[in-house]
Parts: sequence; structure tokens; C-alpha cells
Amino acid sequence: MARGWESKSVELQKDLSESDRKDIAKQRLNADDAAKLRRKETLLLARAHLLQQMQASQHPRHREMLQTALAALEKDLVDLGATNPTARSD
Repeated sequence: MARGWESKSVELQKDLSESDRKDIAKQRLNADDAAKLRRKETLLLARAHLLQQMQASQHPRHREMLQTALAALEKDLVDLGATNPTARSD
């Protein structure tokens, strides 16, 4: 059975999150770094959720609202240091 774009996107985000966790688990984190990591993971999950909603949305105004929210999330991710939130870092 073919897998849809949506499931691939979620899988990619999970892989990215797991690889980030493995890299960071090797280092001891201070409270600020741990909070930053949690914030980044929260934003990535919210981004995946928005992408899922955009896939299902058919109303133009709702899609516009979702695109605005996605742009804000991606800006927050860039501000946190995830220079390209859509790129996968191996």
C-alpha cells in the first residue's frame, strides 16, 4: 500500500527529532539548553500538525490562516537555531 505525503512528513519529523535527541543525549544539558530543546520539539510537532491540517483543509480562508500560522512557527524555529526547519540534518 502506498504511503501518503502526510505520513512521510510525520515520519521525517520523528526521525529528525530522534536524531536530535541522540546527538543531545551525548552531551549534558543545562536548564536553558533543555528548555530550548523542548521548545524546538514542541514547535516541530505543532508544525507537523499544521501540515496535516493543511492537507485536509479545503476552505481558502482556513488554508490562509494555517499558512500564516505555519510561517510564524517556521520563524520561531529559525529563531531557535533550526536554520531550515524543513531540512533534515543527518
